Amino acid sequence: MSRKQLSPKSDKTPINSSCADPSKRSMLKSTLFGLSTVALTSMIPGQSALTKSHSSEKPHHPNDPKRTDLPNQTGEHSHWDEKLYKDILSRINAPVFPNRHFKILNFGAQAGHDCTKAIHEAMHQCHKAGGGHVIIPAGTFYCSAIHLKSNIDLHIEKNAILKFSTNPRGYPSVLTRFEGTECMNYSPLIYAHGQKNGAVTGQGTVDGQAALSNWWAWKDKSKPKPYKQSADSKKLIEMSNNDMPVKERVFGDGHFLRPCFIEPHCCENVLVEGITIKNSPMWEVHPTLCKNVTVRNVTIQSHGPNNDGCNPECCTDVLIEDCKFNTGDDCIAIKSGKNKDSRRVHIPSQNIIIRKCHILDGHGGVVMGSECSGHIYNVFVKNCEMSSPKLQRALHFKDNAVRGGHIENVYMRKKHF
Repeated sequence: MSRKQLSPKSDKTPINSSCADPSKRSMLKSTLFGLSTVALTSMIPGQSALTKSHSSEKPHHPNDPKRTDLPNQTGEHSHWDEKLYKDILSRINAPVFPNRHFKILNFGAQAGHDCTKAIHEAMHQCHKAGGGHVIIPAGTFYCSAIHLKSNIDLHIEKNAILKFSTNPRGYPSVLTRFEGTECMNYSPLIYAHGQKNGAVTGQGTVDGQAALSNWWAWKDKSKPKPYKQSADSKKLIEMSNNDMPVKERVFGDGHFLRPCFIEPHCCENVLVEGITIKNSPMWEVHPTLCKNVTVRNVTIQSHGPNNDGCNPECCTDVLIEDCKFNTGDDCIAIKSGKNKDSRRVHIPSQNIIIRKCHILDGHGGVVMGSECSGHIYNVFVKNCEMSSPKLQRALHFKDNAVRGGHIENVYMRKKHF
């Protein structure tokens, strides 16, 4: 089957097969082809990037009418698969929520104080009522980990600032991933597991308050190696290589593997829209093992270590549009897990559309990998501005022979470098 035709209905591996009890999963085998790291710092306008592990096709003669790399009548190249692009786009629909509003002020929240309990109580009542909007009003509020539930929009109004604690004890252990390997670790700052129809929206700001005095100190590049997180990171890889059950890979309190900011995990119908995200411990928006994800009109300002902007991992049907990225690492990095652990889970990232995004600063504009052992298929990049002199690469393929994985059908056009 051509991967161009792959869709959630035809994929033999259910998107949420990795969301059950981690200790009960079966081992799956995958044939791997190591890919060398390739950086595309510039491309001919209109030309796509198409990476395949193997190809049996013979190159066309320069005058062959069947050639697909020649401009059409509009001057654009014909590699772009418009039908596949539209098919993917037609399946991506942002969730809609009931017209019910639960203001955290009505549950005891006060500006300038910790409002974690008030947010959770508002969310509980909203969920109990059948869903709606949990409202963070204008003002500065403080909190620890927030766990979203189905049918709830966490709405952060204009001039609202939600500041997250930097005390690791405010983030209880949950099923998550650290750099592509599954484990039990600190909860992401905003987390959901196994939920449907969830959102974080509004014109306000969420601030992780990460700095070299707290989370970022765990990988302070100004100091000599090993980093504070290095021993735990190495231990996690050893656990994976030794087939240790995920529920026994326990980190969190007392360890030094940083959490991501927003992570819907094993969820369907996800929306992140309008908000500004600042100062994350690590990756900013990290949908994992999700289906039908929209990230729209989000502004990300965070320059800490591993502060990627948006990292869909093992996700199907993803739209990232009208976002601004000003990051300390890759702006958009598509991932599918690392090494042996990813080959066990065996879920690709596929059917991803990135359009009208503004890349201000970061290592790579759109990146495949480097954790891509579970494969990446069908990525479209369109009308993105990547003109910043600080940007290192517009399109980057990152991999190595240990991680392997297929990267197929990557398209980019109508770009501004």
